[in-house]
Amino acid sequence: MIIPSHFVINGVPALLYGQDCGRVFLHVHGQFGCKEEASRLVEIICPRGYQVLSVDLPGHGERISRPDCFVPWEAVPELRKLFAYARKRWSRISLYAVSIGAYFSLLAFRNVRIEKSMFVSPILDMDKLIRDRMQLENITREQLREAGEIPISSGEPLSWKYLQYAEENRITEWSSPTAILYAGGDTLTDRQTVNRFMEKFPCSLTVMEDGEHWFHTPEQLGVLENWIKNETEHKDGE
Repeated sequence: MIIPSHFVINGVPALLYGQDCGRVFLHVHGQFGCKEEASRLVEIICPRGYQVLSVDLPGHGERISRPDCFVPWEAVPELRKLFAYARKRWSRISLYAVSIGAYFSLLAFRNVRIEKSMFVSPILDMDKLIRDRMQLENITREQLREAGEIPISSGEPLSWKYLQYAEENRITEWSSPTAILYAGGDTLTDRQTVNRFMEKFPCSLTVMEDGEHWFHTPEQLGVLENWIKNETEHKDGE
């Protein structure tokens, strides 16, 4: 077991795993996650010559007292500060992000150099996801604008502010070579959205057809671990 060092970056609780080296993976968790979730990644890649830096995003982990602040306009500035910190310490920075953590990362890191990105069940089009939820709940744009926020049966409340943000900040730039692990049973990001993303940006795709958005069963975790191993295996000349 690799024991991390615990510290704070700009007021944000963080963990750093692995021996000092020039390469680091930034670990960005999803909703209901925490910085400690990096341990699965850590056990595989730290022996391969990487460090892993993981933080608690707003409203999660040690910051659970403000669950309402898990929104991109709060998370994205924090991630940009995290990258600025990492750039001073490591020459080669890669990214591992899960679910909505991938969406936040696409917003935060679109204009910086990420050596390699690994996305697990990524949310790639928040604008579409919100509109799909609105259609499912028979909520019109006008109703959402007037109410500001509407509770729904299928997840988090719909927010007019969030929809506006997603529309104004669509993902139009992404240069990092990216590997995606996708589940055929993902109910948040459909296959067409993944395909559209791959048409625009440099990606490889691994699909577990009978998987779910949350990789958690022994079989799913086995697929996840094998994918991490394959994607972080050193090639000749590295």
